[in-house]
Amino acid sequence: MRMLVRRDPFLREMNAWRGIMDRFMDEALENARYFERPTAWALALDVAENEDKFLVKASVPGINPDDIEITLSDNVLTIKGETSQTTEDEGATWHLRERRYGAFQRSITLSTPVNADAIQAEYVDGVLELSIPKAEEIKPKRIAVKAH
Repeated sequence: MRMLVRRDPFLREMNAWRGIMDRFMDEALENARYFERPTAWALALDVAENEDKFLVKASVPGINPDDIEITLSDNVLTIKGETSQTTEDEGATWHLRERRYGAFQRSITLSTPVNADAIQAEYVDGVLELSIPKAEEIKPKRIAVKAH
């Protein structure tokens, strides 16, 4: 017994054109990255938590610590700053440019209230480290049981 298979030449042709257009758009978008202007980029963070505090680390090499702005408002921590593009090799032909420049910003919401007055920030070897103590009222308290 033979099976009949219905073939639709129009549908096959449309699928071929779709594949061509997909490849064309992929190439166009890939090439467009080389002509982008600097825009704000998200800062990669490491965030850890223990009973007493949050610890936040961000790699920001080559940035002057005075150019980093850290704010806390309504339990939302925001870190922002800007790096400038180097121009010492204006006449050079670039083969690769992967270092980011321009404005960066990152905001995260902390899951519990914190003591904003006790936040400490350190910048060592291109790493920004924040120690953010939790508010006293949310820390677990041990209650002593009296025996009668």
